Amino acid sequence: MQHSVSPVGIVRSCFKEKFAIPRQPQLAPAARGVLELLPPFDTGDAVAGLEQVSHVWLLFLFHQALEDKPRLKVRPPRLGGNKSMGVFATRATHRPNGIGQSVVRLQGVEPGRLLLSGIDLLDGTPVLDIKPYVPYADSVPEAVNGIASAAPAAIEVNWQASALEQAHANGLRLGEPLVALIEQCLAQDPRPAYQVPPAERVYGVRFWDVQVRWQYPTPESIRVIEVAPDR
Repeated sequence: MQHSVSPVGIVRSCFKEKFAIPRQPQLAPAARGVLELLPPFDTGDAVAGLEQVSHVWLLFLFHQALEDKPRLKVRPPRLGGNKSMGVFATRATHRPNGIGQSVVRLQGVEPGRLLLSGIDLLDGTPVLDIKPYVPYADSVPEAVNGIASAAPAAIEVNWQASALEQAHANGLRLGEPLVALIEQCLAQDPRPAYQVPPAERVYGVRFWDVQVRWQYPTPESIRVIEVAPDR
């Protein structure tokens, strides 16, 4: 049996590429975006009452990771990217139907759009459904996950003085907490776990319309060296 689904909205996100997106929601509270609702859900009727809710579940498509042939085993980043596990034991992006879920903070409700933070969604992500987070039902204090029992340890993020000035200036221009966004995302250490880069190698990623570049002076620390508008 097959079913067809259509998105109820599209996410406009601070994340313009997959690299450096936090691997779970809420790890970067400064990560913001807007969910633009599509007709017929853009009139305000569909979100009436949602202003009473602090968080929502988003069911979405990993639209840049869709595959014709389902994977039975995947290599989750949490395990270093070199150990296989059953797909249903992980939250890897390679899903049988490409469906993901995230619980995110609802910053505001407007006719036709929702303002979000703590997101882990790529710009352009199609959202299939929105459900209110219900604390008494969705929070399970005694829940156990032996694979991911706690958030990964954060890596130290330092700044070159000129890069920090650039980040503050661009954050003011954008009206976004850019410094916090960079620190929170890079602290998750986006490089593959098995990779030990030379100190001179430069990594880069785009947040909003800004290109961020950094190096690893040691395997356990990051130094941000440039934050400049994307050319």
